[in-house]
Order: sequence, then C-alpha cells, then structure tokens
Amino acid sequence: MRIVFAGTPDIAATVLRALLQTEHEVVAVYTQPDRPAGRARQLKASPVKMVALDQGIPIELPSSLKEAQAQARLAHYQCDLMVVVAYGVLLPQAVLDIPRLGCWNVHVSLLPRWRGAAPIQRAIEAGDQQTGVSIMQMDAGLDTGPILLQVACDIMPEDTGGSLHERLADLGAQALLQTLQRLAQGTLKPMAQPEYGVTYAHKLSKAQAVLDWRCDAVVLARQVRAYNPWPVSVSQINRQTVRIWQAQALPESHEYAPGVIVAVQADGIDVACGDGILRLTHCQLPGKKVLTARDIVNQHGHPFVIGVQFDVPAGD
Repeated sequence: MRIVFAGTPDIAATVLRALLQTEHEVVAVYTQPDRPAGRARQLKASPVKMVALDQGIPIELPSSLKEAQAQARLAHYQCDLMVVVAYGVLLPQAVLDIPRLGCWNVHVSLLPRWRGAAPIQRAIEAGDQQTGVSIMQMDAGLDTGPILLQVACDIMPEDTGGSLHERLADLGAQALLQTLQRLAQGTLKPMAQPEYGVTYAHKLSKAQAVLDWRCDAVVLARQVRAYNPWPVSVSQINRQTVRIWQAQALPESHEYAPGVIVAVQADGIDVACGDGILRLTHCQLPGKKVLTARDIVNQHGHPFVIGVQFDVPAGD
C-alpha cells in the first residue's frame, strides 16, 4: 500500500522505522515544524523528520491541515492509508476522508481509558497496573474511533514515564504491523469502543509537577515516576528548586507536618507526607547534575537538614 505517515516524537520515529521495514511504501511523512530546543534555543528537527531525511522520504511540515491547500497537498500523494502516531496536529474530517482506507492512530493506552495527550504518564500517576497499545480507526472525536487491535502490557512497580514510553513504542510498532497483516488477510474486525471506562489523559505541564506534601506518599511516589523524564517533579526548599527524579514511598506513621525532613541518610532523604514518608533517592539541585542521596549528603552546604520543611503549595 501507499502510506502517509504522520508523527513527531521518538515514539512515532520508532513506529516509522518499523513500518519502513515492510513491503509497504511510505510516500510522505508529515511532522511538526522544527522547534527551538536546548539552552541556545536553536531550531531542532523532530525525531520523525530525522528518520525521513535519512531515508529520503518527502517531508511535509504544515502548521495546520484545515486549509484547502494543505488538504489538496495530502490528496496529491494518493495514499491508501494514513498512519498517525503522536502527530500533534488536529485532523479534520476532510483529511480523515482523503486516504482510501482512512487514518489509523497508534495510541499508547487501552482505549477508552486514557484518551488524550499524556496516556503513559497518567496511567502511572493513577496507579494502573496495566496499559497497552490501541490501533484505532480515526474519526472526528478525541480518540473515540473503532478499535482495530489492542495489545496489553503490565506497568512495572519501577516503571517511569521514560521506561514505559520505550516499551510501548516497541509494542506500538509490533501492533501496527500485526494490524496491517490482518488487513491483508481480511481478518480485521473493527470494534466500537465501550461507553463505560472513559478517562482523559490531560496534557502535562510544569505547574502540575510541583509536589504537594499533603498528599499520601504513595501518590507522590507515583507522580515522581510518571513525570520522569519530563516535566520532572519539583519542590522548593530554602528558596531553592529541587528536582526529584526518583523516590519511594515508606508506609510509616508520623506526627510531622507535611514537607518536613525527618531523616537524612545515604539511603535517601525522608520527607513527611500527608500519610507516610517519601524517601528521595535521586535529586538535582539548581545548576547541578542529578545525584544520589548518598552523594548529596556527602557534600557541604546542601539544603537537606532534619526539621527543615519543603514548601507546601498554596490552596485547599
């Protein structure tokens, strides 16, 4: 088949590379325009664009697909199918109707759970024990189309947003190839999504990464895992912003106020929570690299002192 691929981040690049190993022809790649990145804010191409450049595939960088000119350009490729993976650009109904077989989306959750922008992180944050990949026939709704194939995988207790992302990228590639094979065999059977069990994975923001020490330690530990490697959980102490990369919940009762440091040791920096203790094991101080608790407590002048309190966010 003639396939147009639309995607932007690393997970999409993984799926694209797998697709390029099949007998199908990727006739064009759609991805987001280059964005400023790094401290120098230099323009950087998306991972998908880098794959397309390496393979000599035509690249399209429209900021929108709502205009007639952009839709005519897509129609020019006369594709049988459009495969979409974390593209980041809305596809109006007119675009969904252009490919002969419509548009397929590789979505990293077991739909209808975690529709939306951040399904990997929200699954970890919520304490889900399982997630997976859904290959979906796209419609005009937000991840509401019929399911073509679903593959599940367990969320490990140590999984971070980054580690689960990598596993689901590989699983998504395998699931897409399996769906294409079923299409060729004539065994593909779309199934409507159930009306129950719908949840939304709202987009992540740096503001959400601030730890609220009034929460249970278990909840905060999940947040730390979910937000690693972005946006990374943070908290203020003595007017310093500390980035917390790894932590574990200790089910210990205490009578301290939320945010108070109750122990400083090589195993970790223990902080009182609304319920339980959160042990910080890997942190990053301003202008410094990520260090283990052992390395931090061996340094002079660190802000982690027993009895000192992390800031608690204002609000209810």
